[in-house]
Amino acid sequence: MVLGTYKDILTARATDKKIQKVSQDGGIVSALFTYALDEGIIEGAVVAGNTDTPWKPEPTIAMTADEIIAAAGTKYTFSPNNAVLKEAVRQCGIEKLGTVATPCEIMGLRKMQSYPFATRFLADKIKLLIGIFCMENFPYASLQTFVESKLAGSMEMTEKMDIGKGKLWIDNPDGKSGLKLKETHGYEQAGCNICKDYVAELADLSTGSVGSPDGWSTVLTRTEGGKTIFDAAVEAGVIETKAMDEGKFGKEMLEKLAGQKKDKAAKESQRRAELGLPVPW
Repeated sequence: MVLGTYKDILTARATDKKIQKVSQDGGIVSALFTYALDEGIIEGAVVAGNTDTPWKPEPTIAMTADEIIAAAGTKYTFSPNNAVLKEAVRQCGIEKLGTVATPCEIMGLRKMQSYPFATRFLADKIKLLIGIFCMENFPYASLQTFVESKLAGSMEMTEKMDIGKGKLWIDNPDGKSGLKLKETHGYEQAGCNICKDYVAELADLSTGSVGSPDGWSTVLTRTEGGKTIFDAAVEAGVIETKAMDEGKFGKEMLEKLAGQKKDKAAKESQRRAELGLPVPW
């Protein structure tokens, strides 16, 4: 299956207006983590927090709802959240941990849980693993090039970044401008070119904007634990849902992009193999 194994696929958004105001799309990550924190399902979550450098995130251990919400919004450069999981458990004493991660990070986490030789104290502490859709990720210097050189903008003045309709969009006080995605090719992290996973197939649940209307997110529940937490949040009124559009702007679009990423990775892996370079698959 091009979308991996899942239990349900639907469109959803947070009902909390505070979360809606600061979220990228439907605010699913923030809503689920704050709900799980309130219900004692987790005691803290590792999120991509903000820093003094605009649009440059860093792994942050959030232990309150306000700290979780403060980290809302998509960052298109890497935040190595896995790097602080040990700190969250050992130094902060978190016994039930949530984390949000890109598909590649989740592959590493699941491998760690399968072979926990040096992380026995950590492997069973992760109670909610949320994956975000990811076609590619950019070094911070690449984002600066897009915003400041190609779009003549300013990182400091940029209020929001988004990808849609074939462009990378930035919002600033003067309006909105877009850069064609083909102009970003070659600036992505090298590993993105051989990654097959667009929809975080190994997460407890996956979420992203593709396939859902503006202000909503697509959600795929994948594990029993992920489905149980998500369904409970819906029943509690924290999240509202509706059926996903099956057409070309809904599920078909999601499947198309997921397939494109797998095809791209296969071609690049073959090219590297022919050159005698190592490949991961």
